[in-house]
Amino acid sequence: MIQTAIFDMDGLLIDSEPLWGIAMREVFSTVGVSLSPELTHLTTGLRTREVVSYWHNYFGWDTKSPEQVSDEIIESVTAKILRNGQAMEGLGYILDFFRSRNYRIGLASSSPSRLIQSVLDHLDIRPYFDAVSSAEFEPYGKPHPAVYLACAEALNTHPLNCLAFEDSVTGMIAAKAARMKVVVVPEAHKRTEPRFVLADMQLPSLLAFGEAELEKLSS
Repeated sequence: MIQTAIFDMDGLLIDSEPLWGIAMREVFSTVGVSLSPELTHLTTGLRTREVVSYWHNYFGWDTKSPEQVSDEIIESVTAKILRNGQAMEGLGYILDFFRSRNYRIGLASSSPSRLIQSVLDHLDIRPYFDAVSSAEFEPYGKPHPAVYLACAEALNTHPLNCLAFEDSVTGMIAAKAARMKVVVVPEAHKRTEPRFVLADMQLPSLLAFGEAELEKLSS
């Protein structure tokens, strides 16, 4: 029986994926690396240090350490989110939907903890969450299930009783590997991605989730 809803953050609760792309391209340009939007999409859902390590292995710059590049990206995207970050359609609705039904609510994100805290305050949604987990503190990031398992444990809920909401293939795989039911809400241009067939349900917006969808997933 589903008792808990766990949400990804970037691209699902806040429209931050474009801001991540801008921040990465700006910072990578300082080490002589030019990333197109198509290339930045290749690493969507990974932790920042994994993204930087991936491109460092590929391009091999030596003017800044990967750690410095990671820190600069996080600082840049945090500033952009605090200045321009907008809630995704249906954010308040979906959190109220589960809170009004006395579900436990968690957040499981690949973003570093300091960015998560900034987003929670920026969107004024901190009180909704009973547990917040960052893959920053796990040995492996998504698509490994570690952050989802950690969040379920913090919520004192069995993974089989959790419903995860994701927007990326990487996150979907992580939640499925944790044996959770998964609803994906991809960006419009990613909705035809064939791998989303692995999800239990795909929706165009958080607003499209209601009592009928919950009953279907709980059966």
